[in-house]
Amino acid sequence: MSAEDLDNYETDAELALYREYRDVIKLFTYVVETERRFYLANKVDFNVRSAGQDVYFDVQLTDAWVWDVYRPSRFVTNVRIVTFKDVNVEEVQKTDIDIPDDIG
Repeated sequence: MSAEDLDNYETDAELALYREYRDVIKLFTYVVETERRFYLANKVDFNVRSAGQDVYFDVQLTDAWVWDVYRPSRFVTNVRIVTFKDVNVEEVQKTDIDIPDDIG
């Protein structure tokens, strides 16, 4: 496999992932971003925990979709995220979703 073939494969995979995201975002209520992943979910349970003097986040997602180009199945029933890094949770405004169909 040449470097160009690999670049084309990765570009096609990322475009397919974007198309899937465009198709499924309307099914979800929340967008969750961490330092490692991007998720869509219908239920988010967000807890701030402490371990000694350190604070960490324990986030439970239910009925989720994971943005991961190499994951064979992106729909997940339950996800647990435990991190010391930032976590951003936003509610999707269904009226704000207007992703053009003609991309790709």
